[in-house]
Amino acid sequence: MAFPPRSVRSLLPAAALLLSAAIPALLPAVPQAPPETRRAEIVAPGIEHIEIRRGDFSAEAGAERWLIHVLVLDPRRTRLVSALALDEIAGAETVSSLAARYGAPAAVNGGYFRTTGVTKGEPTGAYAAAGKVLSEPNGPRMETAVSNAGAMTRVAFAQLDVRMRAVPDGGEGRTIDGVNRSREDGELVIFTPEFHRTTLTPPGGLEILIRAGRVAESRDGPGSAAIPPDGYVLSASGTAREWAHDLLAPGRGIRIETDTKTSPPLPFDPEWIVGAGPLLVRAGAALGVEESDREGFAADFGRSRHPRTALGVRGDGSIVLATVDGRQPRLSAGMTIPELAGLMTGLGCREAINLDGGGSTTMVIGGKVVNNPSDTAGERPVSDAWLVLLRGPISSN
Repeated sequence: MAFPPRSVRSLLPAAALLLSAAIPALLPAVPQAPPETRRAEIVAPGIEHIEIRRGDFSAEAGAERWLIHVLVLDPRRTRLVSALALDEIAGAETVSSLAARYGAPAAVNGGYFRTTGVTKGEPTGAYAAAGKVLSEPNGPRMETAVSNAGAMTRVAFAQLDVRMRAVPDGGEGRTIDGVNRSREDGELVIFTPEFHRTTLTPPGGLEILIRAGRVAESRDGPGSAAIPPDGYVLSASGTAREWAHDLLAPGRGIRIETDTKTSPPLPFDPEWIVGAGPLLVRAGAALGVEESDREGFAADFGRSRHPRTALGVRGDGSIVLATVDGRQPRLSAGMTIPELAGLMTGLGCREAINLDGGGSTTMVIGGKVVNNPSDTAGERPVSDAWLVLLRGPISSN
């Protein structure tokens, strides 16, 4: 084997040293994971609370710091229950108040809702309880479905499609445009006893009170009709008002036809379906802002950092509830939707969904709010909450 001359051999170590020093500069920098501390505690049998501080907390304020609270639930020892604020659709109540009323060891905020007006607290997406639709879905957004039947609590995520028609005896039926929500011009909206004592509608529409499958009363003009506890109200305006006026005379029989389906089909009969979105994790893979766009959220919704609340499921069925504080530079920056998806996969979730966030983001444990809501007024009254209960009977005080 031939060797290079001695003069060349003497240069080789120095050249190798120079090359080894240059290689790191040529390679892309590997991002370093932010520092993180965790503190865990058992809240109750089957309920673990983990506080995560991620990022640099040494400075007075910083853009890369996060305060995260996580609940990990044993699905065989706990139940996940949706509770409506004030026990009705048109109401708002804090998560801590709901948790106290039901004796829940832990709770987080739930779905999206109307934040102003006479129907403040009204869900702006799907809400169904025990198979009864109490609020229609909001377009293509994903929903959270929960069942506590059998030996364990199960959670799944799907799109809900609801089609309802009011069909008078011997007459032409009409599509129902909305359920338990503010009536717009030309719409037919159904109000059930779960909504409120009255319809809270303004004057100018026609409201048909139904009892025992028959028209009991027709009220033209005054608005805010009392909802029969054993029936419902059809509220109409515009072309819908003309239909109701012509076909729904007192004494006439009427039925409501409802067709609901989910995509994908749910693997169980849900006790609750609550509007949420966008989906964060599917089959173990974190989703990006494309999913947020597909579900019809505003362009900057998923791309900006905000306080967030999320719900996920691990491969063994364990349920994960997480809150991320935000809009508070001294404390926590909030997360984008892709960052939240990454958090949920990092917590072991195979499936996960984003819940209402912003000023609504709240986690209550043992009667105390453990996170830091971003509203200057403190804890925000919300439409509904996911309550964590130990397995056994529940009751509202």
